[in-house]
Amino acid sequence: MRDQKSVLLHYLRQARDGLIWKLEGLDEREARLPRTPTGNNLLGVIKHCLNVEAGYFGPTFGREFPTADELVPTEAYDADPQSDWYATEDETKAGLIDLYRRVAAFADETIEQLPLDAPGRVPWWPPDRCEVTLQRIIVHVLYDISRHAGHADIMREASDGAAGLGRQNDNLPTDYDWTAYVAKLTALATRFPSRG
Repeated sequence: MRDQKSVLLHYLRQARDGLIWKLEGLDEREARLPRTPTGNNLLGVIKHCLNVEAGYFGPTFGREFPTADELVPTEAYDADPQSDWYATEDETKAGLIDLYRRVAAFADETIEQLPLDAPGRVPWWPPDRCEVTLQRIIVHVLYDISRHAGHADIMREASDGAAGLGRQNDNLPTDYDWTAYVAKLTALATRFPSRG
């Protein structure tokens, strides 16, 4: 990686790949099932992240995603502020992953074509903070996507035990007794009083 932009783009791509990997091998039902009390679900995380990237690397820099009708329209958030957090009945896992890959290519074009100090304006941010640079937006989106990839890690592990960083490197010890490890941590935690 030769320069700061290459480094940022590399880690953004890794975060996307990790997020998409968390849906690998799941059927439509498993990808859609809520995994938390607030309804977080793996396919919804993908839909949210693709809409985030389309917005930040599109209108912020005077660009529009070529098939913007595939994205959640701004007015949909008035009717349902969670409209980008779940797949509708006519959306599919394969379709949303394909859309995310196309949005990622669109976002990468913005990043590759502009210098890091290129000015942009985030239309939905308050006026005192809406003037930005490409560098700030890359870091902002990388932070957001990485947070959601972490959510996906936990949801997937809770769903079927699939865990780790990625396909080629799960970054977990092999031949490890996870049951004993969890028991050890539970025993340690129970030595402390509960406030509940």
